[in-house]
Amino acid sequence: MLASMRSAASQRSFAKPGSRTAPVNFDLPLLWVVVLLLALGLVMVYSATVALPDSPKYASYKTTHFLLRHGVAIGVGFIGGLVAFSLPLSLWQRVAPLLFLGALALLIVVLIPGLGKGVNGASRWISLYFMNLQPSELMKLAAVVYAADFTVRKQEVMHRFSKGFLPLATAIAAVGFALLLEPDLGAFGVVVCIAMGILFLGGANGMIFSSILGLLSVTFLLVIWRSPWRRERIFAYLNPWDEHNAQDKAYQLTHSLIAFGRGELSGVGLGGSVEKLHYLPEAHTDFILAVVGEELGFIGVATVVALFFFIVWRAFEIGRQAIALERVFAGLVAKGIAIWFGAQTFINMGVNLGLLPTKGLTLPLMSYGGSSILVSCVAIAVLLRVDYENKKLMRGGRA
Repeated sequence: MLASMRSAASQRSFAKPGSRTAPVNFDLPLLWVVVLLLALGLVMVYSATVALPDSPKYASYKTTHFLLRHGVAIGVGFIGGLVAFSLPLSLWQRVAPLLFLGALALLIVVLIPGLGKGVNGASRWISLYFMNLQPSELMKLAAVVYAADFTVRKQEVMHRFSKGFLPLATAIAAVGFALLLEPDLGAFGVVVCIAMGILFLGGANGMIFSSILGLLSVTFLLVIWRSPWRRERIFAYLNPWDEHNAQDKAYQLTHSLIAFGRGELSGVGLGGSVEKLHYLPEAHTDFILAVVGEELGFIGVATVVALFFFIVWRAFEIGRQAIALERVFAGLVAKGIAIWFGAQTFINMGVNLGLLPTKGLTLPLMSYGGSSILVSCVAIAVLLRVDYENKKLMRGGRA
C-alpha cells in the first residue's frame, strides 16, 4: 500500500507542470516550424504589399493595410486552432458527414448571385464583412475528415467498386462540379488528391484505384481542352518567353522567373524586391514564394521547402503511429493533412518555379488570405491533437 502511494506520488511529481522532466504532450518541433512559417509569411506579405498603395487600384489603402489584415487572420487562426485542438478526434469523426455537407452547401451558396463575391471573373468568396470566407478552403479540411471516416466505416468493403469506391467518388464529383462552376480547378485538384490518397491508404483495390486514377487524368485533360482560356494558359506555359505569351497568359510566370533569377543565391535583401513593385501580379498571395526567392535567394527558398517537408514528414509519422495504436481514423486524418499540405505546396511552388501551369493556389501558412490561414491553422491543430492523443494513449491514458 505504502509502495503504491509512493509510486503515485512519484508519477505526480514527474508530470508536474514546469518540471524539467515533464513530458511534452504534443509535437513541439512541429508547432515551432508552423510558427516560423507564419512569422515569415507575415514579414513577406508586408514586404510584398508595402508599395501597393502607390498604384491607383490601392490608392486609398495604407502601407500597413495587408499587414494588419494578415495579422488579424493569424490571430483568428490561432483561436480556431485552440478550439480545434480541444476537440477529441472521436467528435471529429461523429461530425464528419455534417462538416462535409456544410462545406458543400457553402460551395453552392457562393454561386448564388448576391451572396457570392466575385473577383477577376471567379465567384469563390462569401462576404462576412470583417473577412471573406472561401468555402473551397473549408472543403479541404472537410474532405480529409469525411474521407477518413468513410474509409473506416467501409473498411470491410473497400475492395468493392459499388460499395467501397462509388459513394465517395459521387460525393467528390459533387464537390468538383461546384468548384468548376466557380471556377476553381486548383482547389478541385487538391480535394481529389486528398480523397484518392486516403482511399489508397485505406486499402482500396489496386486495380480499381489505378483505373479511376486514369479516368481522373482524362477528365482533367478534357476540362482543360474544352476551356479555351485554360488551353491558352497551357500553351503559354509551354512557351512563356514568346512575346505574345509574355505579355498575356504567361505574364505572371515570366515575372516570377525573373524574380527568382534576380535573387540568385542569397537574394537582393529583405524589402529589395523590384518585381513586387507592380510588375508581378498577386505577389502577396499565389506568388509569395517568388518574392521570397528574389529577396532571400536560393537559401530562403530552400529553407521554406525544408520547413514544409518537415511538416509533411511529421504528419505522415504521426499518422503511422496512430494506426499502429489501432486508431485508424486519427491516423488517416493525419496522413490526409500530410497529402493536403504536400499537394498544395507542391502545386504552388511548381507554379512559381515554372514547373507547372499557372493555377491560383495559395502557399499554406504563408500566403495572404484569411480563409487559407484559418483553415491551415485548424488543420495543424487537428494534427497536433492526433499526436497528443497518441502520446496520452502510450502513457496508459485514454485517447
